[in-house]
Amino acid sequence: MPGVLDVVALRSLVAIADTGGFRRAADELNLSQSAVSQHVRRLELVSGRSLVARDGRATRFTRDGERLLADARAILAAHDDALARLLDHPGTQPGFVIGATEHAADLLLPAVTTRLRTQFPDQPVRFRIDRGHRLHEGIDDASIDAALLIGDQRGHRTRAGGALPLTWFTATDAGPLDTAQPVPLVVIDGPCTIRRRAVESLGRHRIPASVVCEAGHLAGVLGAVRAGVGVALVAHSGPPPEGLRLEPGLPAVLPEPMHVRGGDATTPDVLDAVAEAARYALSGT
Repeated sequence: MPGVLDVVALRSLVAIADTGGFRRAADELNLSQSAVSQHVRRLELVSGRSLVARDGRATRFTRDGERLLADARAILAAHDDALARLLDHPGTQPGFVIGATEHAADLLLPAVTTRLRTQFPDQPVRFRIDRGHRLHEGIDDASIDAALLIGDQRGHRTRAGGALPLTWFTATDAGPLDTAQPVPLVVIDGPCTIRRRAVESLGRHRIPASVVCEAGHLAGVLGAVRAGVGVALVAHSGPPPEGLRLEPGLPAVLPEPMHVRGGDATTPDVLDAVAEAARYALSGT
């Protein structure tokens, strides 16, 4: 019988990514730190891969860990949505469901979590990480209360959410770009706003480029860049992700504006809280 990815363990893995470490994840989930560590070890035993490594006081995900993290978010979103539909009773799923694209999750979700739990202490918060068009669908069908989005605005219930910094990355051991050849781009498959920004930026500077790899999720993009397949434009702030370095040979790209969209039933105070938390988180990037 194949191994089983335990939902509880996956929730701990996602909490480590969203809060930045084992101790904060334990506090977030009301568990002991040892319990969170056991959850990660359980996933590592099932997968046969190392998923999370400690780097001094910091915690980083391995390449396999980042791949599983992207899948874990999708699994948990599907699990929670299925449970909510199964229960289908008013009042059984109180609180807020906040959506975000992968580009925004690492930078923004800790600040949004803190703000909502401070302002609405009696309301639980759940998150859904997904592609932008699916988050819009969730807003439209009322399965999501508010979503952190990039790209074109839709609907009338929107707030400005700051701007995501965009940075070119290449593999740590990659040599200088060969300017005689088109820039090899690694991108998320379309439609994707950051993919469009990458192509447009190079086009404006008359730099030829060619898409050499497409991935369905951000983890796949980062993995391909680490493997030396090409370069990628990524929404990121702080030290480069593991195995990557800044690519100095490409022109800087202006930050991508963000907005927060709410559903028809989303109250203004919730929408304002999410937007203000996003602006605060991005103000220091």
